[in-house]
Amino acid sequence: MSLRDRLAGQVRAGGPLTVAQYMTACLHDPDFGYYATRPGLGADGDFITAPLVSQMFGELIGVWAAECWDRLGRPARVLLVEAGPGDGTLMGDVLRAAGLVPQFLAAAEVWLVEVSEPLRAVQRARLGEDVRWAKSLGDLPAGAPVILLANELLDCLPARQWVRTAKGWSERMVGLDAQGALAFGLGGAAPPVPSGWAQERPGDVLEVSAAQEAFGDAAGALAAREGGCALLIDYGRAAPGPGDTLQALRRHQKVDPLATPGEADLTVHADFPAVLAAAARQGASLAPLLTQGEFLRRLGIEARAAALSRARPDRAGQVARQLERLTGPDQMGELFKAACVHSPGWTPPGFEEQEEA
Repeated sequence: MSLRDRLAGQVRAGGPLTVAQYMTACLHDPDFGYYATRPGLGADGDFITAPLVSQMFGELIGVWAAECWDRLGRPARVLLVEAGPGDGTLMGDVLRAAGLVPQFLAAAEVWLVEVSEPLRAVQRARLGEDVRWAKSLGDLPAGAPVILLANELLDCLPARQWVRTAKGWSERMVGLDAQGALAFGLGGAAPPVPSGWAQERPGDVLEVSAAQEAFGDAAGALAAREGGCALLIDYGRAAPGPGDTLQALRRHQKVDPLATPGEADLTVHADFPAVLAAAARQGASLAPLLTQGEFLRRLGIEARAAALSRARPDRAGQVARQLERLTGPDQMGELFKAACVHSPGWTPPGFEEQEEA
């Protein structure tokens, strides 16, 4: 039995699924889910993330983490945590760059928050046995400040969708068509429409991710309770608004989200306003939301690219392309955002208020 058959049987027995329920099954079903069985990262997989574009990304975040530790007063013990660490490339680059500050590495207790057993095995092979694993932020030990990294995690957390029709809002559901194939349809549930929407037009799609808000809630509570910060980098929206952002990626191509359940990565845009609001409710302070391009430039990515090009002139063209991919406005530079929640009383590097030119 395939996951498609299993989901079709579930719909026949219990009725249509919400988009969030469908995403959860496709990504995490223990027998057929994408992350549970066949996560495909990198050039030979289904998608590529910033750490796999260039070592510069992780190196800069490693230096950023060491500076955060310094601004926190150089605690003797700090949890260096990555949630959704993929194949471990980012943490590997972070630790290598952070080696410039040996005292930070000596203080850092490295934790990876990962639910996928196949990815845990890849991470263990890359990073060794000194790393610790948890299944949620709630499983992390208490008693030490936390520096939390999450790159392209929020987009993997499921969302529900509502469509504005001439008669009002209707929830988008996954049901069956006349031939028994999975198909989108509309249900009757009313959505929790956020404040700040100036108007609603027929065809508008509202996405609400309780899972993303829960992550913001947990990250904010962790920073406020233990001290420290959480750096969240992802593609998503900077302001509330409509939009259908559900997509499926397979072999670096967009495919029908219903075509091959469990065989493609499903994502939605990060809802930064909702995530940050959830963190603030837990007592965390919020840094200004930046684009990825601006954040990396503030950390010195252009100087790092120049240094790499000088050291390896034969790779200068490649480094230039990587820089453009990470920071270009028509690449990852504008769509991707960098958000930071932190304990009160200090400002994480890169997020300081900038003087007007």
